[in-house]
Amino acid sequence: MSNIEIPAGLKELLQRYTVEVLRNRPTDLVEFAVQHFTLILESQRKAQRVGKRRGKLARKGVTFATNSDKSSKEEEEEEEEDVKSTTSKYSRRVSVCAEAYNPDDDEDDDTEPRVVHPKTDLQRRRLQDACKDILLFKTLEQEQFTEILDAMFEVLVKPQEHIIDQGDDGDNFYVIEKGVYDIVVQKEGVSMCVGKYDNKGSFGELALMYNTPRAATIIATEEGALWGLDRATFHRLIVRNNAKKRRMYEAFIDCVPLLKSLELAERMKIVDVLGVRAFKDGDRIITQGEMADCFYIVESGEVKIMIKSKTKVGQRDSSEVEVARCSRGQYFGELALVTNKPRAASVYAVGETKCLMIDIQAFERLLGPCMDIMKRNISQYEDQLVALFGSSVDLKH
Repeated sequence: MSNIEIPAGLKELLQRYTVEVLRNRPTDLVEFAVQHFTLILESQRKAQRVGKRRGKLARKGVTFATNSDKSSKEEEEEEEEDVKSTTSKYSRRVSVCAEAYNPDDDEDDDTEPRVVHPKTDLQRRRLQDACKDILLFKTLEQEQFTEILDAMFEVLVKPQEHIIDQGDDGDNFYVIEKGVYDIVVQKEGVSMCVGKYDNKGSFGELALMYNTPRAATIIATEEGALWGLDRATFHRLIVRNNAKKRRMYEAFIDCVPLLKSLELAERMKIVDVLGVRAFKDGDRIITQGEMADCFYIVESGEVKIMIKSKTKVGQRDSSEVEVARCSRGQYFGELALVTNKPRAASVYAVGETKCLMIDIQAFERLLGPCMDIMKRNISQYEDQLVALFGSSVDLKH
């Protein structure tokens, strides 16, 4: 037995399978293994076929423009059956739930042709405006963001149209330009509307990131416009970028006390939706009285929380009073999200400060297990306000 050699690649192969098991938590490990390794085999065979075709075309004198919008007519015809651009939300894929995707395999791999959907100047301006607050895009480099915009395509929807259906395989990621969309989840045969998107936001990323079926049905309640991004481009740019972000932030997230109640897989999902913003000394991060759109965790530096008491509005001296400070690993901005009320305080950067951000949709979807902790903290805030102003009315309006 001591002379047995471990075949090359076995360790990496089993590690990838183990990661997919932890991500997907399949009920039948054997069936999941069959699907997992079958897809890897099919992927390898497809790569070999594409390689052979590229070799043939190269011998014919065809030049590949890998980082250009131009490609040879011969290559397009040869690869038409294997590479099809997803130009509408109706282009559904065959089962991909167990598909093994390792972002590290794509590291610095720019050989895949870019997907480009032509747009008018007006369409591009509309698209940029719709994407400006999408957290998944905030950590992308400008070149990557430009490639994302190039690859996105417009989808016009009608009332009661299903954009995605719970249980389906993930094909596209969607950014909302306009329209209202219900989020419907079916449990034990009963459909429940658990929320809605109102003329902004994005959806469909989780099924693409984790190769799992759609977790909810999204239904348009009125005429609207969406921008879609195909699965392949999403994987190549966003998932790969998130893998780098994971390596950067997973150790930090493990040290955030609030998130210790989450499972490892849940914490990794938090990392995937994080945005990052840097602030200079004195910058106002949150404004008292405004509606909440995200939650913050301090990565570096410090912030101070200031309140202008409503109980003193009638007085001329209604200047802000500092009630707390947050430093690395501490969080703020959760109060308005928990209570569904306007911001109860303003928050300012103290020196150079960097914060991680989680938007309201991801907050509600991923931080449910932490809600009890945050609600308990509200009583601490009330005690602080009573000590400062003699009343905690500012938290209740």
